[in-house]
Amino acid sequence: MCDDDADPGFGVYVHWPFCLAKCPYCDFNSFVRPPGVDEAGYARAVTREIAATAQRIGRRTVRSIFLGGGTPSLMQPATVAAVLEAVAEQWSLADDVEITIEANPTSVEAERFRGYRDAGVTRVSLGVQALNDADLKALGRMHSAAEALAALDVAQSTFARVSFDLIYARPGQTVADWQAELTRALSFGTEHLSAYQLTIEEGTPFFALQAAGRLATPDPELARALFDLTQVLTGEAGLPAYEVSNHARPGAESRHNLIYWRSGEYAGIGPGAHSRLIIDGRRRALAAERDPAAWLKRIEAGQSGAVTDEALSRDEIGDEFLLMGLRLAEGIDLERFAAMSGRSLDPARIADLTGFGFIERTGDRLRVTPAGFPILDAVVADLAA
Repeated sequence: MCDDDADPGFGVYVHWPFCLAKCPYCDFNSFVRPPGVDEAGYARAVTREIAATAQRIGRRTVRSIFLGGGTPSLMQPATVAAVLEAVAEQWSLADDVEITIEANPTSVEAERFRGYRDAGVTRVSLGVQALNDADLKALGRMHSAAEALAALDVAQSTFARVSFDLIYARPGQTVADWQAELTRALSFGTEHLSAYQLTIEEGTPFFALQAAGRLATPDPELARALFDLTQVLTGEAGLPAYEVSNHARPGAESRHNLIYWRSGEYAGIGPGAHSRLIIDGRRRALAAERDPAAWLKRIEAGQSGAVTDEALSRDEIGDEFLLMGLRLAEGIDLERFAAMSGRSLDPARIADLTGFGFIERTGDRLRVTPAGFPILDAVVADLAA
């Protein structure tokens, strides 16, 4: 068992729930920003919730802080600084702590980015999503391709560590389209790229359009071809997949997301944020009130922002461990799985899936193969049964 398996680390996620507009494919806990958001009041509430969490779990060394959303780059640098100071007041920061902020190209300003850097941010994740204006418009994005590239240039000139997102399997997209677009994206020399296949989530405008027959996404065969092409091109560019949808140069992986995928501890702060924390020897799952106004009201009344707080059973811990860990190219350590879940995986199921070429085992480590990743949910379900 490697060190990262034994101790994946502790991270802090802070959720800023507001955006300039709600994208039609998005099912995240985000809201169109109302006028006059009280950033100082939000920072005070986050500070209270961080302190309350620290009181429950005690001292931790923070390996990563992630400011997500929503669009946290709508925050002023002073607000970001206040949030980061609150984390540092309650817990120790690792010497190489990774501090990431998500940003949309419409909110990128060189001066503001310098302010984030001065506040302590070390990494930016930019929501580019597409490199042509027609598809950006179809995705409901408020920026143009030119604005996206200008924002990427600002990010790369300000921060040593930069990632950006793209969405593929878009309506009408062909293999040739994606090959040209991804090749261009990889030419920018960024250390990390997240390439997400468009999924139609229930409750979103895209879901309603698809149900009405007004939105057609690539069929499974084409989607698979786009996925396979993504693996080939990113690998050739030196950014192999280290997780189903994430690609990085060796050493440039998102440390924060690795904490999730390796079943570490993380404190989620803000509306709708989730946590996995070990309290009194039990791994607990917490989820905060989703509505920003209701969340703020709870904090101001001296209550916890969490509306659910429950100890996980060993079976639940094991299932989460499989679901998250098998997303990684490195796979899972079976010894750690047994220690956390109190059970072993069925050797017959492992043998069957190995025979089909969907998983492979080397010693105590189990990995999903490239052939298994496109059907990852089915592989995990089979192993967990």
